[in-house]
Amino acid sequence: MMIRRAIALALAGAWLLSAQTPEYTSDNRLKLPAKYREWIFLSSGLGMTYGMAQRPDPAFDNVFVAPSAYREFQATGHWPEKTMFILEVRSSATHGSINRAGHYQSDVLAVEAGVKDSVRCGAEKWKYFDFAGVRDNPAVTSAGFPNGSACWMCHSKNGAVENTFVQFYPTLLYVARRFGTFKPSYDPKAQANPHVVSQLAK
Repeated sequence: MMIRRAIALALAGAWLLSAQTPEYTSDNRLKLPAKYREWIFLSSGLGMTYGMAQRPDPAFDNVFVAPSAYREFQATGHWPEKTMFILEVRSSATHGSINRAGHYQSDVLAVEAGVKDSVRCGAEKWKYFDFAGVRDNPAVTSAGFPNGSACWMCHSKNGAVENTFVQFYPTLLYVARRFGTFKPSYDPKAQANPHVVSQLAK
């Protein structure tokens, strides 16, 4: 009985780990994890934009990361191989039910992913994926953007830790500071939020 239980636990552990790491089709397309919403929720931005264009109704950006990668970052300040992020973009709504002000989240507009995989990505280490059509097909896959894509360039240049925007994830800012894993090109005191700056200065 104990042996069977140990085997069952081992299989369950292996399944949980595999569900948190990138899985690909036979033609090298990334599969969208079916239960990514059960991963660690890092943060949500509202109406964030990299350029000057503004949406009339600001969208929400929800960021999830695999629990195993999150635990490793908490322990070391570094992202391990096979780290996987999911970015879920949702439209915002204002008037609905009892709400009369502010914004709440509505329909899914897009789902994207970022994966750290030195074997598949080579020197760039990180690759980015857009799951186009996910609203109509949750099982959609993605070939990913090519090496040197605009996504990779932006993350590489502006990410606070490796190719990731830790500067927008409040609970991880302090972890990166504790381990000193900010990139040399990133200044943690340059955060626009004075409360965050004061916390980092402690």
